[in-house]
Amino acid sequence: MRRLPPLSALRSFEATARLGSVTQAAAELGRTHGAVSRQLRSLQDAAGFALFDKAGTGLRLNAHGTAMLRFVARALDTLEEGWDRLRDDAGGPVLHVACSATFAMRWLVPRLPGFYQTCADARLRLSMTTARELRFEGADLVVAWDRSTYPAADRARAIPLGEVAFGPVCAPGYPAGPDGSCFRMPARIGHDHTARAWDNWQARAGLVPAFGTELRFPHTHLCIEAAIAGLGVAMVERRLVLDELATGRLVAPCGFTGFAEGWAAVPFSGRADTPAAHAFLRWLRETLA
Repeated sequence: MRRLPPLSALRSFEATARLGSVTQAAAELGRTHGAVSRQLRSLQDAAGFALFDKAGTGLRLNAHGTAMLRFVARALDTLEEGWDRLRDDAGGPVLHVACSATFAMRWLVPRLPGFYQTCADARLRLSMTTARELRFEGADLVVAWDRSTYPAADRARAIPLGEVAFGPVCAPGYPAGPDGSCFRMPARIGHDHTARAWDNWQARAGLVPAFGTELRFPHTHLCIEAAIAGLGVAMVERRLVLDELATGRLVAPCGFTGFAEGWAAVPFSGRADTPAAHAFLRWLRETLA
């Protein structure tokens, strides 16, 4: 026989511990304040000791509560992930793909109808990840060009998908362009979490960026929008600005330069070796080309 705490009270405990308030926990769980309070009392009665201390009008975990929260949160996370996977599997083969928000919005999602035409039974679940914080969130595949912060073992497992080509882009008429061994511009637009695109371009193109000020943004999408607004010059991958280049909202004074590394998918689960994953990777290679 398992010796377990009152399972019905664990969600109330986790929500109250996380939010520091019975009222907020009740609102999140769709229960009354009294119902959550009763469940907390039943949990503490079963434990034989208090899990919270009073903190003004709210509650604060004590040492016992803090220790309990660690394994309760971990158990609920595991249960939630398994439940989501089970529901996904019941609806058909699902492939969980993580990539940057900009790549998803500007390139991947608009082209997904082409994938579903070739693999009608497959379904994709997308998560966003960033260069600063690699939040794979249980993804089966992570698609990225900059894998410099990945562990060596993950980089070694990367599956090549296609070349990348970066170049400086700006609004038409913006005073920027090559000048001898320099690329001059009043303002450079940088990414908050990685400078590798500018550094790689300088090394490959042989031009030194010369600028007066630098503006920084946390997402490539915002860097692109800032360039369109005439705030400066952004360094972006060619595929992410195809529409803007075609419509003349952006120009590329130096064209685009290929980098040594390219787009790749890093597998993080056994689902990366399924027919759906193979079909998705094959489609990605063909479409990126």
